Amino acid sequence: PRTPKTSTEALSLGYKTQNKMGDDLRHVGVVVEYMGGMDDLVGIVAEFKPGPGHRLGVLVDHLVAGTKESRVADEVRRGGYGEYVMITGHRFIDIWQAIKPQRIGRREWPEVPMDEDFKLGTLKRLGLPHSTQADVGKAWQAMLARVRDWHDLDPRFNTEMEKLIDFVTCDHVDELDNEEMA
Repeated sequence: PRTPKTSTEALSLGYKTQNKMGDDLRHVGVVVEYMGGMDDLVGIVAEFKPGPGHRLGVLVDHLVAGTKESRVADEVRRGGYGEYVMITGHRFIDIWQAIKPQRIGRREWPEVPMDEDFKLGTLKRLGLPHSTQADVGKAWQAMLARVRDWHDLDPRFNTEMEKLIDFVTCDHVDELDNEEMA
């Protein structure tokens, strides 16, 4: 069978959590790949050619009604891939917020006005350097380093990841059951 995939804008966090439970996923061939944003999702899905034994799960940041993300997800859903593509998401503006704030020494994530860059505004409110993309990258790596495993993530994020894992492995679980019965 072809390899199922789960794509996510949460590349680093997805890899980190996959690596923590990677042995549980590798035996069914689940691959986590960087998607690079929602703008090209329709083409990414078409190129992937989802079908039997080749499912695609996509986790999207800030998947709430009325957003660009929800409009692109709806377009993919209308693409005729039926039961072989699942798009789910979380309410967080950015994947950073899926990390429990206690892991970075806070009670809660700071509020950032909508007219301000979310990442730079977050860094500013955390008292960290916030002038360049290098500052953003350095901060993300420091935050990511504090994530030990899925316990350090918001349960709503974990729920969506579990949905995707269950979805992309569905065909393979059936195959394993059939092999064991033979």
